[in-house]
Amino acid sequence: MITLGKHKLVLASKSPRRNELLKGLGVEFTVRTKDTDESFPGHMDPFEVAGFLSKKKADAFFDELAVDEILITADTVVILDEEILNKPADKSEAFEMIASLSGKTHHVVTGITIGSGSNHVTLQDTVKVHFKTLSSEEINYYIEAFQPFDKAGAYGIQEWIGYVAVDRIEGSFYTVMGLPVHLVYEELKKITLLTSQFES
Repeated sequence: MITLGKHKLVLASKSPRRNELLKGLGVEFTVRTKDTDESFPGHMDPFEVAGFLSKKKADAFFDELAVDEILITADTVVILDEEILNKPADKSEAFEMIASLSGKTHHVVTGITIGSGSNHVTLQDTVKVHFKTLSSEEINYYIEAFQPFDKAGAYGIQEWIGYVAVDRIEGSFYTVMGLPVHLVYEELKKITLLTSQFES
């Protein structure tokens, strides 16, 4: 286990995938969530939205943080042909989204904001994902079996669809899952001097 010295880490996310990935770094943390407005300006570059929303989520918490707490927020967007694919509202929309990704290349951008109100940074990581062509039967199976209604773009790369549909990715697998853990780790090193905390 990596210690954070005097610091306490707070993950502000309901996502079980982000929880799992942060645990994988070997740091202790607590989860604290609240519902926040996830709207963004209509004219905004879609590749800037994830960072904008992660910062917006963090702003809702900064006033409540203790002086020794470090906050992590994140947001992930799926972009196809310059258009953001949000979380599907129902099976029909999920099918439409996955069908639109079938046989094409899209981008996944995850933004993170990490730090305190007075000292924080917002970063983004972008990954290119190549999908094979999927049949209607395959798409329907995935939707029925995995109910991907809480996922941007209607899919989770760590699930069955990632096994059969993802031809290749250019970038971090974990960014597509929802948390660029390599960026989180580097920022924690800067904030807490983790390099001096590897104690046996």
